[in-house]
Amino acid sequence: MKAKYILILLAAVLFASCSDFLNIRSEGSMPSSGTDYSKPENIFLPVSAAYASMRLNEGQAQSYVGVMEIVSDDADKGSSADDGPTVAELDKFTYGPDNNNVDAMWNYYYDIASAANYAIESMEEFKKAITSEDGLLQVAQCRGEAKIIRAFAYFNLVRLFGTVPKIDRTMSASELASTPVSTAEQLYDFIYEDLDAAIAVVPGSYPSGYPGRYTKYTAMALKAKVAMYRKDWNEAAKQSDAIIAAGKFSLQSRFKDAFSVEYECGSESLMEIQSSDMDQTSDPLPLCYYAFIQGPRGNTPSNMQGWGYKVPSEKLMKFFDGRGDAVRKSVTVLARGTKTAEGDSIKVSCTNPYYNGKVYTPASGSKRSYNGYGLDHNMRIIRYAEVLLIYAEAMLNGASVKSESGYTADAALNEVRARAGLPAVAATLDSVYDERRAELALEENRFFDLVRTGKAVEVLGPLGFKAGKNELFPIPSAERQLNPNLPKTPGYTY
Repeated sequence: MKAKYILILLAAVLFASCSDFLNIRSEGSMPSSGTDYSKPENIFLPVSAAYASMRLNEGQAQSYVGVMEIVSDDADKGSSADDGPTVAELDKFTYGPDNNNVDAMWNYYYDIASAANYAIESMEEFKKAITSEDGLLQVAQCRGEAKIIRAFAYFNLVRLFGTVPKIDRTMSASELASTPVSTAEQLYDFIYEDLDAAIAVVPGSYPSGYPGRYTKYTAMALKAKVAMYRKDWNEAAKQSDAIIAAGKFSLQSRFKDAFSVEYECGSESLMEIQSSDMDQTSDPLPLCYYAFIQGPRGNTPSNMQGWGYKVPSEKLMKFFDGRGDAVRKSVTVLARGTKTAEGDSIKVSCTNPYYNGKVYTPASGSKRSYNGYGLDHNMRIIRYAEVLLIYAEAMLNGASVKSESGYTADAALNEVRARAGLPAVAATLDSVYDERRAELALEENRFFDLVRTGKAVEVLGPLGFKAGKNELFPIPSAERQLNPNLPKTPGYTY
């Protein structure tokens, strides 16, 4: 846990120095940072700020879990009945273009893209000022690293909204107000370009003082996932197979360890968003509230409680029970009235009967006596288990690339099942879909999986999902007022 402090502290330093830039609308101009571009020790700082932009504050975290997961059938709103009425709209598919959570996600991902753009443009300044070969190599690598972050932002923007403006540089206000949207295919091409550029130059690992920095394997894993959504099965298979063949990643022996603070940035990690309370008793800069937002509501002591959003649904638990998936259910579902192996009690007085066990963070790891739950917990974005499942799905969809790993779809699928204590099965698309649901439950994949596989109407229709409307979220009304080129999203009333 303490090893990640170096990266977080660097992010905190620059995040503070350019906070005015990162806190204004993402379309703002590039600031005058006062950076000495001739010093190699400054090269990583703009990239560190881009990492910092990925961390969720309290309001963003509530919006994130609402838009990215509560809309699925695996999660209910949770919290209390009268808390978060606009999150309840997401749960019931009654949201519109004025929903503040949807607007928050638009701004969140454009803020990330903006910070990445700033880092990329900063690398051009370093390139002009630095003459050493080592320094120039670091510049190229950091540029690639920032492109991974930008690709991540645009992947989520296209998944959420379909067609959005491609902002790949700093622009004047008048330029931004006249920027048209790009099509989904144009955006996917742009994401591919960024990831290909990163794969070519970003190293496969960093010194031990920089855990969590994105490597070429991060770019490959993200490209495999993007290709899966694009139904580019050869590319999805190529990238996931190359990661498997590299032999640098493996499943944690225990499913639980894939989500513990102790094993953050471990053998299963390909992409995480870093967080740490840095052993502080009050708020330092680098907090990420993702886990805190989901902590047991109404629990005691105070560092074992949160807001209680995004709770496992009864439907998810029946799914686990129906397939005999006891290992993953026990980790994913944190029930009130129980005591954890670490000795923490989830009191019977808690507001909700269940909470997300994947973000459970033992009280012993926090020195904070108030609102300390989960502040050391990293957000897992892509795990090796998902890489295996992407490979299996790609092969079942007819990918024709030569396998360097020697894996088959059966082998990839059953490696994931074996860790969960389940017997081997023949790989089919339906068995892979089920495995994704079980393995990745409450990790912000289920809704998007249902949409991309054409199952959303069947599964989510009874919950209020409407075909031709809810596959995408509406471009926020506030953004359309800023840029009249933004179209109305089909199916929504503006």
